Amino acid sequence: MNAAVPVIETRGLGKVYSAGTEAEVVALAGVDLRIMHGDFVAIMGPSGSGKSTLMNLIGCLDTPTGGQYLCDGIDVATLDAEALAELRRDKIGFVFQGFHLLPRMTALENVAMPLGYARVPPAERAERAQAALESVGLGARSGHRPNELSGGQQQRVAIARALINQPPVLLADEPTGALDSRTGEEILALFKRLRDDGHTVVLITHDAEVAAHADRTFVMRDGELHEEPR
Repeated sequence: MNAAVPVIETRGLGKVYSAGTEAEVVALAGVDLRIMHGDFVAIMGPSGSGKSTLMNLIGCLDTPTGGQYLCDGIDVATLDAEALAELRRDKIGFVFQGFHLLPRMTALENVAMPLGYARVPPAERAERAQAALESVGLGARSGHRPNELSGGQQQRVAIARALINQPPVLLADEPTGALDSRTGEEILALFKRLRDDGHTVVLITHDAEVAAHADRTFVMRDGELHEEPR
């Protein structure tokens, strides 16, 4: 990991959807974006602006129809399916509005789950998952299932799970959308702490008040990306 290399860099990134005989839809139009290690960035825009498309491309969940995307200096287009899956696992942690926790698993088991895919031994999995829960202030709740936790606590479990492989990038899609305003503020404060610890946080939101917590704000309009002056 070279701190001088952008952790996320897009050059003329484009995405066009063609629906058979229907007219093409330009979801992204030549997006240039540079995010450095330790940045806390918000990408803001209304529904249909292209921000979800951009998030899926940054998260290597979709492929562009034009341009280039480098994640931590790696040209994603050069990777095969297995290498792409490894990059997603090692470089990017995902946090979603809906938490996506498995209801029958405890908080500890939910957090440890990605380590199973990485073939980490069970004892080490439990140890690392407990440490991740403690890092988000939930060490005492490791044995609780999601229905025994508040919304804010469930989102903290989801953040701990996203951090378990120690990825440089945390990609958060409307992470406070299902939370009340006070709990949302606590989650945003946690993201700031993670940034201070060296993580890169990319926050996708439609809410200007949420975006204001970030150090830099970009706005998507009609598939084009513009940085807002601070």
